[in-house]
Amino acid sequence: MAGNSQRRGAVRRTGSKKGAQVGSGGQRRRGLEGKGPTPKASDRPNHKAYTKPDRSSSRSKSGSGGRKKSGGSEIVAGRNPVIEALRAEVPVSTMYVAGRVESDDRVREALTIAASRGLPVLETPRTELDRITDGATHQGLAIQVPPYEYAHPSDFVQVAGADAPLVVALDGITDPRNLGAIIRSVAAFGGHGVVVPSRRSVGMTASAWKTSAGAAVRVPVAQASNLTRALEDYRKAGFFVVGLDMDGDVELPGLSLATEPLVVVVGSEGKGLSRLVRETCDQIVSIPMSSAVESLNAGMAVGVTMYEISRRRADA
Repeated sequence: MAGNSQRRGAVRRTGSKKGAQVGSGGQRRRGLEGKGPTPKASDRPNHKAYTKPDRSSSRSKSGSGGRKKSGGSEIVAGRNPVIEALRAEVPVSTMYVAGRVESDDRVREALTIAASRGLPVLETPRTELDRITDGATHQGLAIQVPPYEYAHPSDFVQVAGADAPLVVALDGITDPRNLGAIIRSVAAFGGHGVVVPSRRSVGMTASAWKTSAGAAVRVPVAQASNLTRALEDYRKAGFFVVGLDMDGDVELPGLSLATEPLVVVVGSEGKGLSRLVRETCDQIVSIPMSSAVESLNAGMAVGVTMYEISRRRADA
């Protein structure tokens, strides 16, 4: 076109720092190149099948402890939580104390308990303790709780010295304090074990240990990969399975199965028993209450039920 015969297009000036360059710099050519095979659905963050990578293994290799992962250890941070855990005899693998920590009665008591129990105590730089506790307010003190060693549900089928084993199973309970309270009731009223599902359920955390007030040392907790199947196995072994629900077939004082080998199933306060678990039960039992109260939480419901079963067995 007339007047534009000398136009050179996108050209840097000769005196520019990067020098002259004509064209796209190869960007168009690279854009046409293949990008390799499509990643698996589980490796694509925006796909519904994506699974987040587990970094607990890399942390454990570095010896940093870390927050609780599935089947891993748990860190309890802070002076009051640490003291409460130690007083409740929560199992501890290591105690971490920040270097040059300002000592008070809680720190001195923690060190005294650790010495009496023979627990390893590590003096740790504060920055390292920040990393170990994942930024929690540790106040210079933390403990590492090792993974809980679960029993197997079949361990409760034949209990030494028990003609009628008594087991409590949890369906959808997610609060560790409820688990701790249930363990305490099981220990108080002659139960032999607790069964929890391995998925979408509470596990044996430091909070559950503390709430059990030491009962977790005496009452084993089993983990079932499939709760419904575990209940069916108990029935095949001669157990009766009863579920607790507001709309029960019988009220608790009329439970005629109390003296038999028994599994008591309790559901969450909001959702109750799941459909499959409910269909597996031999009886659905309700606790008679005043109309002013809608329901009891799981820990209280198990405590009342365990007391009534214990009373019926003592009178038999």
